[in-house]
Amino acid sequence: MIYLIIFLIALLIGSFLNVCIYRIPLGQSVSYPPSHCTSCGRDLKPVDLVPVLSYLFCGGRCRYCGEKISLQYPVVELLNTILWTLLFIKYHWSVIFVKYAVLASLLIVISFIDYQHQIIPDSLIKFGLITGAIINLLYNIKENYIQGIIGFLVGGGIFFIIAVVTNGAMGGGDIKLMAVLGFCLGWKQILLITFLAFVTGAIVSVVLIALQIKGRKDYIPFGPFISISAFIAMYCGSEIINWYFGNIFV
Repeated sequence: MIYLIIFLIALLIGSFLNVCIYRIPLGQSVSYPPSHCTSCGRDLKPVDLVPVLSYLFCGGRCRYCGEKISLQYPVVELLNTILWTLLFIKYHWSVIFVKYAVLASLLIVISFIDYQHQIIPDSLIKFGLITGAIINLLYNIKENYIQGIIGFLVGGGIFFIIAVVTNGAMGGGDIKLMAVLGFCLGWKQILLITFLAFVTGAIVSVVLIALQIKGRKDYIPFGPFISISAFIAMYCGSEIINWYFGNIFV
């Protein structure tokens, strides 16, 4: 029963994430006006807003004007549900689960916006920082804040140095995102995220170039790679770090 509750909540949150992904880059409120078709402007009824099912029943089209609806909508809803479920299976009801679930949803929004618009809005960075600060107050405050401050400086500092050395190849949004993740997850995890982000970024970039989807000089947003790496760190980062130090430094 509890898994069904988490599943349904995650689906509903995923639906809201789609609103954020669409409206935040446009500078629009995420709460007003009510959800509507972006093509015909018709206000959507509750039956039109059932996560995933509404998309399937309407054949991926608006029920009023017939305009095609982006596949992004069910993908985001399902992705958020999958990530929340994985986190809940591992951490159950706990402060850590709430913290990681909020971060996972935030990273989904950041990834899609960065991919589509090549920006990471400051409002999302501020939300992540405030959320991390509040949750750190609720759980092991002294250790979390010490680790968080070090992580903030390490995460932001590494990417700031990279940006300077590469003459701006790394964007300001990436620097801020890494600083916030460092504050939320600590310095050990942010070092792991940095390593994983560059590895996944390199692999995906090579594949995209090989498939001629992207050219060598084309810009590829780095936010999604940071987000993927951050989730890996949240889900099994401690195990990876312990394995590394246990097998390398013996």
